Amino acid sequence: MTDTGTATVPGTDAAGGFPYRLIATDLDGTLLRGDDTVSQRTRDALAAATAAGAAHIVVTGRAVPWTRHILDDLGYDGLAVCGQGAQVYHAGEHRLLTSVTLDRQLAGVALAKIEAETGPLYLAASRDGLDGDVLVGPGYEVGGDLPALPLTDASDLWSAPLNKIYIQHPTLSADDLAEVARQAAGGFVTVTMAGAGVVELLPLGLSKATGLSLAARRLGLKAADTIAFGDMPNDVPMFGWAARGVAMANAHEELKAVADEVTSSNDEDGIAVVLERLSA
Repeated sequence: MTDTGTATVPGTDAAGGFPYRLIATDLDGTLLRGDDTVSQRTRDALAAATAAGAAHIVVTGRAVPWTRHILDDLGYDGLAVCGQGAQVYHAGEHRLLTSVTLDRQLAGVALAKIEAETGPLYLAASRDGLDGDVLVGPGYEVGGDLPALPLTDASDLWSAPLNKIYIQHPTLSADDLAEVARQAAGGFVTVTMAGAGVVELLPLGLSKATGLSLAARRLGLKAADTIAFGDMPNDVPMFGWAARGVAMANAHEELKAVADEVTSSNDEDGIAVVLERLSA
């Protein structure tokens, strides 16, 4: 891990009438609607909570290069946890504060063990850094219009530090692939499912909870101060860390099973529904 400075972010005073001092929100399927926008109602609810003294931290599986434009569009200038906890990013300063990279030798062993069980995988990889490229190999399907570079030479996968490797399989579902990968390689990497068709190999022990705890500490806040919102299994560790976990109606059943509450869907302002109730 590298640490390149300490951020001072407003919104760390006691949260007045709002019962939590920290609001942690996942991005895709949670804060973002299906059209990749944030509703005005949700913006207003977050603004009211932060005006009452709560801090808001975005906690996303996306690495910084796939997150920065969304934060800029929101006018978000606080801390964000990116790359499944690998990166703590100061959005207002466009500065990477901490970064954890994948041990490429262990990742290579992990891939070999998984492919011994599944056969060949489709691969993509996220390179470290503020402007780290995402490399996409043959067969791998990237959702939306996110920027990526083709991976035409397999050796390029290992030529620079990585935050994560993405894996897909031609026939296995993401749930099944994640389970096989954990069984085959869980001692070498952390395996997480971050969305439909999105299974990731991360540094061993890394999770959203890791990055969120680092970001919260910079604000002088703790797990007991935190309410977290999410929709996928990669949010399970974050729910385990936070005082309260709220799953969206559209959430994966694995996350709903550990949530303290299930709210409306991301397209029905689920975050706002909860924040408005807590602010009343």
